Order: sequence, then structure tokens, then C-alpha cells
Amino acid sequence: MTTSRRTLLAATATTAGTLAAGLSAAPAAHAAPGRRPAREFFGRLADGTRVDRWTLANGGTRMAVLSYGGIVQSLELPDLRGRYANVSLGFDNLEDYVALSPYFGALIGRYGNRIAGGTFTLDGTAYQLPLNNGPNSLHGGTQGFDKRVWDVEPFVSGPDVGLTLRYVSGDGEMGYPGALSVRVDYTLTGGGDWRIDYRATTTRPTVVNLTSHVYFNLAGEGSGDVYDHELRIAAARYTPVDATLIPTGELAPVAGTPFDFRRSKPIGADIRVSHPQVLFGQGIDHNFVLDKGITRTPDNIVTVHEPRSGRTMRIATTEPGLQFYSGNFLDGSFAGTSGRVYRQGDGFCLETQHYPDSPNHPSFPTTVLRPGETYRSTTVHSFA
Repeated sequence: MTTSRRTLLAATATTAGTLAAGLSAAPAAHAAPGRRPAREFFGRLADGTRVDRWTLANGGTRMAVLSYGGIVQSLELPDLRGRYANVSLGFDNLEDYVALSPYFGALIGRYGNRIAGGTFTLDGTAYQLPLNNGPNSLHGGTQGFDKRVWDVEPFVSGPDVGLTLRYVSGDGEMGYPGALSVRVDYTLTGGGDWRIDYRATTTRPTVVNLTSHVYFNLAGEGSGDVYDHELRIAAARYTPVDATLIPTGELAPVAGTPFDFRRSKPIGADIRVSHPQVLFGQGIDHNFVLDKGITRTPDNIVTVHEPRSGRTMRIATTEPGLQFYSGNFLDGSFAGTSGRVYRQGDGFCLETQHYPDSPNHPSFPTTVLRPGETYRSTTVHSFA
């Protein structure tokens, strides 16, 4: 969809002023380009810390973001007829995010994905992390960046609007060395793209792997499974895993496997195939080795199309890897913003990243960050 068409749809759709189910209390987020994002109270943590919700809109895309976890609570897009829907899974209250959330919409750190045994050695020193995923450490540990309250500052820059989120992770937090100063910019461009820019510096050598954990359903949150979404990933290889979802170290070809998305195919096409790797993940929960490798500017790596609504999402990134997770562990134990229960396959994640367990695999692209260096990563989501 061209920028002009998206702008026209945003301005003329009769539903443009209505937020998704469960967000009716939020202020309307259909600002003209250049309007400053708006803040409202969302709740308090058990220790009394205030959590805010920020709403912003630009170029036909609308978002609601929480200061808790940097969570994208809603991401609203028009379909081909200009009808808006929230395409991001989540909750309508803070309590469920704290108690139940499987990382819905969250910023992930210090280390996205798994580290085997929760341990790694850096410069001759071994570090132990909390184990929160069987025998492994997942997404930064028991109190990762998804469970921290971020400082949020809105900005307007030319045709773009956005939020700058900041957090300082203390030396030793969750077992990681070095005080890590993190800045993440969420930008909605004048064309309606959602851009994420990650930056970080450290006081001691450490490992860093930041990502976003939005669960997408381009047909609309709570509308059912995503198996008819047509997905293309520019990756000829992937990293096979063991029974605990830790990479074996092999970079295996996707050809002839359920992991071959080099040509667009429905997510559900091979999701039930009897393949050892699919059995380990109860579906797909694997890192794809992107053909482009690490790049200085974002390169296109993913296209997803939902045939009923006509919505299409494209992802470009500077990262060398992509974790494709097909929502295998959603088990019907809680309901989302629409009030509907989330079951297996009702959303999918596309997490741009370095590879899982890289600190324990010298052959993988390094995730080491040292004092004086700046961690940089950019991912752009474009919608049509």
C-alpha cells in the first residue's frame, strides 16, 4: 500500500477512532503526522511504581506502548477496506502482564532467546544466570527487560513521531557483568512504518542481544489461528536445536524441511509434519540464519501476507538471525484484549536477533560488547 493510500484510509475509515477491544479507555490515537504522543495512567506495580500507556499514530499506523517492559500493547492497521484491527496479542490490564504474559509485545534483554545451562564464560570468567526455561536461561532471566519499567520520552522529528525508552541495567543484574545503559527508539514514520533502533553501552565486557517479542495476527488479535498467513523468510539455513531448544552448533539447510520459507507458503503448511525439530518445538521455534548476514542498514528479510484482510507486513533488519516462533505454547489458559482465549497458533513472533546461545558457540556471530563500543541494531516493520 502506498503512503498516500494509507494516509487516505487512516483519514476516511469510519472505524478510525475506535481502539481494539479491551482498549476502550485509551485516548483516540489517530493523530495527524507530527502530533506528539499522548500519555495516560495504566496501573501500578505491587511496589507502587507507576506504569503509563503511550498512544501514537502516523501514516495510518497506530500504537499503544507501556512503560512496563516497553510493551507494544496494541498495533492497529487498516485492511484493504480501511477497517482497523489490533494485530498484536496482549492484555487490557497490568496485572495480567505481570502474572501471565509470555512476553507479549515486550522488549527483550539483556539476552534475547536461550543460553544453555544459564552459563557462559567471557574473558576467562564464568557467569551464572537464572534458569527460567527448564535447564536454560531465557530472555534475560526471571526479571529481564520485559519486567522493568522504562523511562519514556516522546519525540516529534519532521514527519516522524515516536518514543525513546531508556533503562540502565546494573552491574550483576540477572548475573550479567557490566552496567548496561540501553536506549530504544520506537518510531512511526510518515509512511506508517514502525522502526526500532536499539543502542547500548557497557562499563564492563558483557553479552547483549536485544529484540522485540510482539505476537502478530494480521487478521486481528483474537481472530483465531495464523496458519493461513503466507510467510517468506530469506534464509537458506537454520540452527537445529536439542530437546531443550538449544542450538547444536550446526547451520543446517532448510531445503527439504518444514523450515523452508524461501518461497512464500502458509505458516501451517508443514506445522504438523513429523520432523524431529518440529517435535522439539511443538511447532516452529527456531532461529533462521539470514542470507544477508549482519548489515549496516536494514535489509528486507521477511514478507507476511494475510489473505482475508489483505494486510501485508515486511521486515527489514541489520541483524543476522530471525527467531520464528509459531505460537506453539499458547495453551488457552488466558484471554487477551478482545476477551477471547488464546490457543496454540493464534499468533506468531518474528524476533530479529543474533543467534541463541551465541556466547557458548565461538563460530556464531559474536554478541560480546566491550567498554567504549556501542551496540547498534535496527529493525523496520512496513505495512500494506
